[in-house]
Formats: sequence, structure tokens, C-alpha cells
Amino acid sequence: MESILVRRVRVGTDVLFQELNGELVLLSLETERYYGLNESATRMLFLLDKAPSISVAHAQLVDEYEIDATILLEDLTDFVNRLLAYRLVSVSAD
Repeated sequence: MESILVRRVRVGTDVLFQELNGELVLLSLETERYYGLNESATRMLFLLDKAPSISVAHAQLVDEYEIDATILLEDLTDFVNRLLAYRLVSVSAD
């Protein structure tokens, strides 16, 4: 699981998104499907997209939400995997 921490997550170039009342609506131009994220997932995605690595986003989320780091890592990994499955993000080593 450690190798995922050094990876970088970016919202796909073919994904449009708009924040509405603290939640995020995403549109995949590739699949023409809409997705909605609640406030917590919106915060996760914004941090993941801006951070140089998942590790940096993870540390900031642990501080912000005062959650157990291991539980958050499991949730974050699941979240990233779901976003990848829906082709909303890309994950790279740089």
C-alpha cells in the first residue's frame, strides 16, 4: 500500500466539474456520465488534485478531519480506485 502514497492524482482532462454548495458535480466527456461527490469527497478530490502526492493529501486530511491515519488511507485508496474505475482521474508516479 505504500507505493500508492508516492503517486500523484489529477482530474482527467476530459472531465468537467463544478462545485455547488460544497459538493462537486463531475461530467465525463468520454462516457457522457455525471457523478456527484458529497462535501468530504469533494475536499478529498480537491486536495488530491493539488497535492504533489497522495501522501501529502493524506497528511492534510488527517489533520483536517482528525481521523485515524490507517482508516483514512483505506478510504482514500478506495476513493482513488473508484475514480479511476469511472475514468475521472489519472494516477502517475510523478
